[in-house]
This record gives sequence, C-alpha cells and structure tokens, in this order.
Amino acid sequence: MTAITIRNNPDRPRFEVLDGDTVIGQAAYVDDGDARRIFYHTVIDEEYGGQGLAGRLAAQALDETVAAGLKIVPVCPFIKKYLGKNTRYAASVQRPTPALLAVLDAALAQRARR
Repeated sequence: MTAITIRNNPDRPRFEVLDGDTVIGQAAYVDDGDARRIFYHTVIDEEYGGQGLAGRLAAQALDETVAAGLKIVPVCPFIKKYLGKNTRYAASVQRPTPALLAVLDAALAQRARR
C-alpha cells in the first residue's frame, strides 16, 4: 500500500479514496442545485477493508460538504450510520424527502443514459 489520499472528484460526483493513483473507494453524491448534497453510495474495495478508510472518507466528504455551505442529505446507509455516531454534523443534515429522492433518481437515470 502506498500513500492513501482522499479527494473530491466533482467530474464524477464522488469523493475518492486512492492508493497511489488507484481508486479503492468512493462516496458518491448528487448535488441538487439548491445547496444540498445527497450521499447515496459509499464503498471501499474489499482488500482494503478493516483499516478505517470508510470512516476517513466519510469525515473528509462531510467536512468538505459543510465547508462548501451545503446541507448533507444521507441516503447511503454508511453515511447515515456515520452521522449517527458523529453528531457534530447535526446542524448540516437534512432528512431525505420524496422530492430529494426524486432528484436523486432523475440524476442517476440521466447518468445511466450517458
């Protein structure tokens, strides 16, 4: 394992965990255009499991989201669980609503057509 880094990749709307130049995990999101970031999927490659990388990924993704002035909308089970254990984000969390879930569905459908 080389140096692990985490970065936001807005071209692929996700925060990425990298081992060198190789993406080994991600926290995918959709920005709704109204100052909300909907997190819908977080994953770390199996061979990197158990090293705390998902927690590091979540912390950086959520910290950068809050710093950008965006609300966190947790749809992803891991992000929901992380937020439950890390209450410092509570003021920046917005529960998913049917309208926000429709925004997520539309964005994912549009990506699938590309």
